[in-house]
Amino acid sequence: MRFAVALRAVALVLLLGFTWLLANSMLGGDGNSLIRMLFSGGQEEPTPEPRPRKYKCGLSAPCPLKHLAFRLTSGAANVIGPKICLEDKILVSSAKNNVGRGLNIALVNGVNGDVLEIKAFDMWAGDVSELLKFLRPLHEGTLIFVASFDDPATKLNDEARRIFEELGSTAAKELSFRDSWVFVGAKGIENKSPFEQRMKNSKSSNKYEGWPESLEMDGCIPLRAPLET
Repeated sequence: MRFAVALRAVALVLLLGFTWLLANSMLGGDGNSLIRMLFSGGQEEPTPEPRPRKYKCGLSAPCPLKHLAFRLTSGAANVIGPKICLEDKILVSSAKNNVGRGLNIALVNGVNGDVLEIKAFDMWAGDVSELLKFLRPLHEGTLIFVASFDDPATKLNDEARRIFEELGSTAAKELSFRDSWVFVGAKGIENKSPFEQRMKNSKSSNKYEGWPESLEMDGCIPLRAPLET
């Protein structure tokens, strides 16, 4: 007998509840909010703020038409490798197993954005002549993306530094042992590149023992018109 009374009471509560929800729905109320309030003790959960939208290579805004989106990250000490992203494609990273100590470089066609070549040059124990062979024949309009890892400068000679200066660098002439460096330049650039960062290796300010902090830089590179023939 008691069980039957309790069952009728539960049925009556459920009926009243659904009637209330139906009435609110017909009057334009938010039934889902009411249900959430029932199960949360009468307190409506706060609406989460929308996440900021990310664009190619994690940029906070899209690039204009005929521009390439990029993000460069230098290596952290000699532990975490650098990363080069172009148009939402990772060109260089530890995950791709194509990073190396020294200078990690990607060459890109400045007219259509095609990747031409990717290579790393050891500037601690390597031969700078390999870097020079790579840089000397660059064609007009070729874009160069550079991210350092560990030591970018010990084996750099005057010619290599001069070539980077001709590509738009202002930091190459002073680049030193274990500096962090990210740079985007171009063959035939008329002015100095706006896309360059350097963090000097300094015992007083290094983030890591013996190395400065990693650098990150992103932006939009304009494609150039085809050269007249």
